[in-house]
Amino acid sequence: SHFQSMRAYLDIETSFERRITIIGIFREEENRVIQLLGKSISLLNLKKSLKGISTLYTYNGKRFDIPVIERELSCDMSDMIEHEDLMRACWANNLYGGLKEVEKKLGIKRDSAGVDGYYAMVLWKNFIDFNNKDSLETLLKYNREDIVNLSHLRKILNRSDLK
Repeated sequence: SHFQSMRAYLDIETSFERRITIIGIFREEENRVIQLLGKSISLLNLKKSLKGISTLYTYNGKRFDIPVIERELSCDMSDMIEHEDLMRACWANNLYGGLKEVEKKLGIKRDSAGVDGYYAMVLWKNFIDFNNKDSLETLLKYNREDIVNLSHLRKILNRSDLK
């Protein structure tokens, strides 16, 4: 129906200076990835990217992604959208650690194995300082896997056999 709940998954990357470098959004029902980077990171573009979404999912977003976005874009996300942090659901199922660890335990695959939050910052620095397009490509792929894998994670957590 027209009132079907629309889900999106969000993950940000940041620089060594703690600035947002990428806001990645995966719109599940449309199977669409939106990645705002550099100059395209704005409150207007974030709102456009989340238009029609009823629930936004993150991993550790309550402690990291959402507060960083609110600080950088001077907004209150709770006014904009319903947010659910999948890390809490993982804890309820005795799944602890970062997203990559949880993925490994659940058998969720990723191509960008070896890339982590720190390396993501190095990749951005290489792109900014040396215009290294390969670094940007790797970073965008990593961010894409983060948000698409969150969708797999939510589906697994929803299965009752995990309980």
